[in-house]
Formats: sequence, C-alpha cells, structure tokens
Amino acid sequence: MATATDNRIADSVRDAFIAALLVGVLGFFFLALRTEIAPGGLALSTRWGLWFSAIAIVFVIRLALNLFLFKANRPVRTGPSTFAKIGASLPDLSGWTGTIMLVVAIALPFLVTTFLPAQQRQFIDLMILILTYVMLGWGLNIVVGLAGLLDLGFVAFYAIGAYSFALLAHYFDFSFWMALPVAGILAAFWGMILGFPVLRLRGDYLAIVTLAFGEIIRVVLLNWYDFTGGPNGISGIPKPTFFGLDFGRGEGNFAAVFGIPYSTIHRFIYLYFIILLLAVITYFVTNRLRRLPIGRAWEALREDEIACRSLGINTTNTKLTAFAIGAMFGGFAGAFFATRQGFVSPESFTFIESAIILAIVVLGGLGSQFGVVVASTVMIGGMEILRNLGFLKGAFGPDFDPVQYRMLIFGLAMVLIMVWKPRGLVTTREPTAVLKEKKKIGADLVAQGEGH
Repeated sequence: MATATDNRIADSVRDAFIAALLVGVLGFFFLALRTEIAPGGLALSTRWGLWFSAIAIVFVIRLALNLFLFKANRPVRTGPSTFAKIGASLPDLSGWTGTIMLVVAIALPFLVTTFLPAQQRQFIDLMILILTYVMLGWGLNIVVGLAGLLDLGFVAFYAIGAYSFALLAHYFDFSFWMALPVAGILAAFWGMILGFPVLRLRGDYLAIVTLAFGEIIRVVLLNWYDFTGGPNGISGIPKPTFFGLDFGRGEGNFAAVFGIPYSTIHRFIYLYFIILLLAVITYFVTNRLRRLPIGRAWEALREDEIACRSLGINTTNTKLTAFAIGAMFGGFAGAFFATRQGFVSPESFTFIESAIILAIVVLGGLGSQFGVVVASTVMIGGMEILRNLGFLKGAFGPDFDPVQYRMLIFGLAMVLIMVWKPRGLVTTREPTAVLKEKKKIGADLVAQGEGH
C-alpha cells in the first residue's frame, strides 16, 4: 500500500510538473514579455512575477486534481447523472421563483441608491447591461435552444434594431417609443430574409451562412457612408421620455413636474425599468409560445427534423417563425442599446458579440430561461467584478490589469463548463406536451437522444 501511494504521488507530481512546464513555455511571450509603444519604436518590458505566479498556480491546481480527483483511492464521481441531479435542483422562472426574482429586480435600483449612493451609477449601469444580454440571450434561445438552429450572426439583428432607431430618429425625428416597434418589425423582416436561403441547411453549414450574414450587415453599415455614417456612426440619438417628460433640468421636465430634486440617476433608473420591461415581455412571450403548437413544432424540429416532417409539420414555416421572432427581440434590444448609448457605430456589432450571446445560451443550457439569466449575470457581471479585484495586483505586480485577461478567463470558463457540464448549467428539459405524466428529462437521457 505504501509503494502504491508513493507511486501515485510521484506520478501526480510528474504530471503537474509537465503541465506547469507547458504553461511556462506557452505563456512566456504572453505573460513574461510585454511590448509597449514608445518614442522611436517599441519598448520591451518583463513581468517575471506574473509568469512565475501562473506556473505555480497551474502546478498546485494540477497536483490537487491528480491527488484528490483523478488518481485518488476513491475518486469523486462526476458523471452525467450527478450533474443531472444538480441541474434538476436548480429553480425555474415559473411559479414563485419567477415572481420573487421579478420583485427583487424591481426593488434592486432603489436598494442600490439607498445603500450604495456613491456607486449607484456604476451598479445600475451594470444591471442595465446584464438585462440587455438577458434579453438577447432569450431572443437567441428561440433560434438555438428551442428550434435547434445554430445561429452565429445574431448580432446582425441587434445592429438592425439599433440602426433602425438611429436612422429613423436622424432623418424623420422619431422618438424612442415610436421607433421601437418599427425596429422590431424590420429586424423580424430581415430574420425572414435570412431564413429563406438557409431552409435546407443544418448544423455547420447553417452556422457558416448565419456568420456570413452577420458580417455582411456589419460591412454594409461600415461602407455605406452617406446613409449610415460609416465608421463615424450616428450620434445625437434621442433619449426616451416618460409620457413626453424629459429627464433634464428646468421647468416642464420629470423632476420639476413631480416635485422632486433633480438627479442624473433618474434617467438611468428609467432606462433600467425600460429594459426590465422589455426582458419580461420577451420571457412571457417566449414562454407562451412554447406551449402553443408553434413552440412544440420548434422542439420537434430541434430533436429530429426528419421525424418532424414525417408528422406533417411544415418545417419551412417553423424555421422562418423561429428566425423572425428571435430577430424581433434582438431588434428591440438593439433599439434600446441605441437610446442608452446615444451613439451607434459598426464597431459595436462585431462577431465577438454574437459569440458572447451564443455562449450565454449554451453555457446557461439550451432551452433554459433560468440558465440564460445565470449565465448572463456570471459572464457580464463577472467581467466587471474583475475591475475591482485590487488584491490581484499585490499577487501579480502593480502593473497587472485583470481586465486585460477577461477573454482568457472567459475562454477557460467555457472549457471547464463544456468538459464537466456539456449541456450547460441547467441541463434538464421539461416537455410542453406529455402523454401520461409530466416529468423532467435529465442530461444523461438528453445526451443519448432519448426524449421520453
């Protein structure tokens, strides 16, 4: 027994040393060396503390995994059934859980302004950003999670909604509330335009076409200078009003009419409630559609398109409705983005935005409403938390900026979740149509293609 234990420890140390050596080699040019623009050329600086710290962290983590997880006498069981039980224990947005979350969301800005007055602008702005991605995730969830159509160009509908409102406000003096439904309708129309040429495509081929569509929209916005402003974008986009009342200073504005002291935070709270209302509408419409025949057709298309056709379901209309409705919600979110920023440009609608929205849907769990909320909060909010982790500078040096490594952390989190929980954070599915009894489908059955 002693010999076996010694061999296990030696093998674990050797494996951890090899992993640390690989990190040292691969991270030498990324962590140890740094180039900066200086007068006369580039200046080379070294960051040995950061490099050695990364090597040590990988060695310790790999050694701990080897000793306590992979090569332990009684290794931890992390099979699909374990994660299925974890996913089944997570709450859903239906019933009391959804009501409590909605009440907390409504009270949150008032709690922030009461207990964190010095940072109220920062936190409310972060909550607005998170809710925007929640809405985008729910919109893409219709296409990817419910209908099973891999869409890598969802940011195109986001851009169409934003530019629709910006152009309508610039050329026709449309207000936000007048342009909001028009932006959604135009985005849905372009969703149908995209849907027609890809009706016979599935899988990787569909993903490539949607990716190309997203890039086409961005390039058109970038090069059509006379109409869209090109790389300069469109500025001076009007802010939303409260029944015609502006949130500025002076007589006749919101604060003066209601007799309250003027504060710039009023406009941000109003923006927060607008995106909260849009997100709640997105959730309720999506949840209602799932229980209608069109929602059941989406789920049938996701599980097996051939079987879906054999049942007499019109797959053409099913795909078009999924693209159109998902694009419509993306257009609504784009219009809100334009009025929140007051400025739009093609640089805001790159492929990385589509990748982030798709990652939110996949990491949260395909078809899961609650999973999208969790993934959006962790991914978007977690990136902002990195800005306030001052103790990392003490460990890695005063020049260490954790925000620069946000995409590295983001990629590492995706790898870990896909390895340990490939079906996302919320892996269970609850069918909308049942034969005898209503029960959730665990991840282990979904992975085998069993829908019963």
